[in-house]
Amino acid sequence: MMIQLMNCGYHFVHEEGLTIHRPKGAGHYVFVFFKSPVEVIVDGATLGAGHNMCILLRPGVSHLYKGTTKPFINDWFHCDAAALDVFLQEIGFPVDTLIKIEEPHWLSRYILELQTALSHRGRLQHHILDCELRAFFMKLISLRERWAAQASTNRHYPSFSRLRSELYNNPHQTFTVEALATRLNLSKSYFQHTYKQLFGCSVMNDIINARLEYAKYLLSHSGLPISAISGMCGYENDTHFMRQFKKFVGTSPGRYKATKQLEGPFPR
Repeated sequence: MMIQLMNCGYHFVHEEGLTIHRPKGAGHYVFVFFKSPVEVIVDGATLGAGHNMCILLRPGVSHLYKGTTKPFINDWFHCDAAALDVFLQEIGFPVDTLIKIEEPHWLSRYILELQTALSHRGRLQHHILDCELRAFFMKLISLRERWAAQASTNRHYPSFSRLRSELYNNPHQTFTVEALATRLNLSKSYFQHTYKQLFGCSVMNDIINARLEYAKYLLSHSGLPISAISGMCGYENDTHFMRQFKKFVGTSPGRYKATKQLEGPFPR
């Protein structure tokens, strides 16, 4: 039995805030990633407050969540219960429980990919979504275990993780290794060594990746010209952007955009 993705939303911005109250549950599974500060109440119990947290809510469980600041930003998706019940038990995924996300850029990007797959109709769409959802839950629980292990063995992990999230959330900003190291009160060489040890890549390559991930999103899901996208991703000139994009992505921004537009309509 396949897991059915019913609906999905990436980076929803609620300018006036948001309160969701479902006294009898939603009737299906609801996954929410809170990018803004939020208070969460499940089955009458307050689970906590904060941001960069996610939760998978069971179909019949009473829940309420409300943003504590404006605007309120979240990612979310809804999926059916029948096939998911058994799978979640098999992998031991925690339900009705807040999970702190140490790498929010990863989770948000995955939900964007789910939204894109949902918008592209095709003969194998349901099979693709089933595989993507199963992979998502398995990767999330695996990452949770890795975060816990790293936090217990490396005292720098929490501060580096928060810093990395900032890099991905602000691709338009200019960062230098010296300034980042100073913020954590570390020498430049030790900062670079620790960053690569924790995340498997250099900080400069990660900054480039953050910019190009955002560029790929804008090229795929907006009608903006390449010159505008270049500036929004932190590049001072189009030539540098196009050269770096082709070097790391393997094709030019223009060709990438044309290919994505041929694949199907932009997600709504």
